[in-house]
Amino acid sequence: MVSFPFCKINLGLRVLSRREDGYHNIETCFYPVPWCDVLEAIPSKRFSFDHTGLPIAGTGNLCVRAYDMLKEGYGLPPVKMHLHKIIPMGAGLGGGSADAAFTLKSLNALFSLGLPHDQLVEIAAGLGSDCPFFLHEKAMLGTGRGEVLAPANVSLAGRFLVIVKPDVHVPTKDAYKGVTPDASGKGLAGILMGSEKEWKDALVNDFEKGVFSQYPGVRKIKNTLYGAGAFYASMSGSGSAVYGLFDGPVRLRGKFKGMSYWSGTL
Repeated sequence: MVSFPFCKINLGLRVLSRREDGYHNIETCFYPVPWCDVLEAIPSKRFSFDHTGLPIAGTGNLCVRAYDMLKEGYGLPPVKMHLHKIIPMGAGLGGGSADAAFTLKSLNALFSLGLPHDQLVEIAAGLGSDCPFFLHEKAMLGTGRGEVLAPANVSLAGRFLVIVKPDVHVPTKDAYKGVTPDASGKGLAGILMGSEKEWKDALVNDFEKGVFSQYPGVRKIKNTLYGAGAFYASMSGSGSAVYGLFDGPVRLRGKFKGMSYWSGTL
């Protein structure tokens, strides 16, 4: 069974408060983007996981963790999994979380487990705060740690998206150090329902200030996208990828040499 885990961008990301469990309450809109990894899972006599494409750091791959969770709860037989990694890591695009969520979906279908959507979402939340989003294929408002989801009244269909990922890795813990939680101001849902012309000033990512201060090159990408005509540009998640939204196609790869680059119509 072959699947194609997609990535996401964040339309706004507000850090509202610090929680007693050490996490933060946030408010964001996750928007799906068809920049995809490739994941294959087939029954096998023994478990194995391998990968090609972009190198994967560390040993605690989320695909393996997702398999282990289902195996522990539902007695899964061994599988052979292969991940071809295309979505850049350390980018704020959620690629690892997407791989984990699609592992759950694939194994549920492959072995006819019959787990309902809500149960898969609950399992996914144990793998990562944004994993549950990737069990949906539409824009979702995320609150809590990001795992509490509701449909978002926003569509970017027909808009042209450019994503640029510099050779910079921003650890999430470090990104939070540059944020002062603040729950005041207009709610994200109201901003998204308003005019897109207001997004540039009203739709903010609270991580940008600290990340831009530490990595000026990330700020430069955002400024370049606006200079090329984007009606909205922002860092995604805690970075370091930056995206720009345009009314029509643009060709900007030459402006971002040496960086990961994706563009396409949504």
